[in-house]
Amino acid sequence: MHILILGYGKMGKTIESILSSKGHTSDHADTIEERSRFGNKNFDVIIDFSIPDAALDNIFFAFQKKTPIVCGTTGWLNRFEEAKKRCEEEGGTLFYSPNYSIGVNLFFQLNKKFASVMNKFVDYDVSMNEIHHTQKLDAPSGTAIRLAEIVTEQLDHKTGWSFEKPAKDKLQITSERIGEVPGTHTITYTSPIDSISLTHEAHSRAGFAMGAVLVAEWVWDKKGVLGMDEFLGDLML
Repeated sequence: MHILILGYGKMGKTIESILSSKGHTSDHADTIEERSRFGNKNFDVIIDFSIPDAALDNIFFAFQKKTPIVCGTTGWLNRFEEAKKRCEEEGGTLFYSPNYSIGVNLFFQLNKKFASVMNKFVDYDVSMNEIHHTQKLDAPSGTAIRLAEIVTEQLDHKTGWSFEKPAKDKLQITSERIGEVPGTHTITYTSPIDSISLTHEAHSRAGFAMGAVLVAEWVWDKKGVLGMDEFLGDLML
């Protein structure tokens, strides 16, 4: 496969290395201006790990080229419905996930099941802390937001999440930006007598990058708006 990488920071470089190790070829662009030189070149898949302000434009660029796009950029989801509508209108392929780590997506499933159990124990309040590297532009992380949605959907006494503003009917998310931390997410249930915590800690960016490459290898002949549920569902068949 020949793949265009949009966003050539640490994640983009890690994806490039994995693609090469698996026998794929790639080009890369770090800005929309750099991307313009590939306007007439064909690719099997586009992988986007750029910045929030560029993500939607990169997605529309992929639709224009009739090329599936695997997007891992977060911080732009206020316009996700716009991207979804255009994907459907143009017969495109948009695969989006806030996190491509297989471990994180298993963590999502674990938290869904555990939250459904904890729904019966209202003495426990739930909160989340997420930690990422100092270069991460958005807070809370896209992974934290998705995790909060998964948890609160199972809890009758929570109507959603809030960011660093305590509210009795919300799951409170706090964020830290420290050094080169790839990503740590902790869900904690606290009662007057004890606490229960579930944590996923990434050791490097390799897990995120490998997941994105595996998705790119899977999605090239698919259509529509897709996510990790569809991908993992296929793997488990």
